[in-house]
Amino acid sequence: MMFLMFAMTTDAVGVVIPEVMKQFNLSMTAAGLLHYGPMVAIAAAGIFLGFLADKLGRKVTIVMGLTLFVLSSYMFLVGSSFGFFLALLMISGLAIGIFKTGALALIGDISTSTREHTSTMNNVEGFFGVGAIIGPFIVTYFLSRGVEWRYLYVVAATLSVVLIVLSLLAKYPKTTKSTQETINLKRTIKMIGDPYALGFSVAAFLYVSIETAIYVWMPTLIFGYEGDLLLWATYALPIFFVLRAGGRFLGAWVMQRYNWAAVLAVFSFLILLCFGLSVVGGSTVRVLLLPLSGLFMSVMYPTINSKGISCFPKVKGGAVSGIILFFTAAGAALGPLSMGIVSDAFNSQPIYGFMLATFYAGILFIGMMYNWIKEPTKKRLLQIEETEYHNNPN
Repeated sequence: MMFLMFAMTTDAVGVVIPEVMKQFNLSMTAAGLLHYGPMVAIAAAGIFLGFLADKLGRKVTIVMGLTLFVLSSYMFLVGSSFGFFLALLMISGLAIGIFKTGALALIGDISTSTREHTSTMNNVEGFFGVGAIIGPFIVTYFLSRGVEWRYLYVVAATLSVVLIVLSLLAKYPKTTKSTQETINLKRTIKMIGDPYALGFSVAAFLYVSIETAIYVWMPTLIFGYEGDLLLWATYALPIFFVLRAGGRFLGAWVMQRYNWAAVLAVFSFLILLCFGLSVVGGSTVRVLLLPLSGLFMSVMYPTINSKGISCFPKVKGGAVSGIILFFTAAGAALGPLSMGIVSDAFNSQPIYGFMLATFYAGILFIGMMYNWIKEPTKKRLLQIEETEYHNNPN
């Protein structure tokens, strides 16, 4: 539910931005701060505050993050300026970064094997996908009833109050702290240099850069389409979100039964194929394949995230979650920004931005193929399986 609520607010920004532009007479660049601002805040929280989940414990960190989110979200009722709303969104981004690192670390604590960790992560991210569908729907419904967009955050805050109560009542597994290592920011920064943390973080950055290309720039790319797939084009973005969400629940089943590295290699190739053919093909090809890529993207991020966390002892779960979250949020901000810059360099033609996204997809595919063939994580995952889960790998 935390992931669902988080997605409700962040993924609804595409519907909110046009309303804010009209309300405050803003340019696209200025209104776009509603997306980039919270992403920067989430990234900052991930890298600078991720260690709190290890130092203070999962429960304290989750409750602290949710409480800050509730306070900032209810404050939407008292403000009226764009600067005020942007500041609140950045505070909420900071809060999301805090409770999400705690939640990600908790997933590792409750898992009984690295494979179950990946399956659980796909299930949880499936609810994130559902939230990405619900959020824009709520805003659209509110607007149709004459209710301001900012009441979305009131709904999210109220839901978060319930989550705080549930978090306080829930029993958490114990995480044994190392007596030989101080848990602080310096420890997190040092972990960035670990090849496993860095490798999975770069993969997360590339993947999110590709994913955001769809929900930030695909509507612009296919705008004005009048071909045979007009109905599909009209609902292209919801179709993408539905396929991504459904695919993640399916991915929870798939990852329990098949080699995760092989699945990522195959799916990253299919994503590259969808983007590549969309770049060289016509408008009908783009309208068909770009939303379809959501099905292949579904298992990518949860698996990258879970395997990155699984390469470290549970006591470091918060810190490594924060590192990967930092690169995730950076990709969400810099990916679409770089596409916009490239498109503007060619007379604001979005197809050139998608060429860059295809390049990102190509690098991701090469990395996933290397991971499948060379198995660089096999030894580390076996070691963690034995020391942290006391269970033979499936």
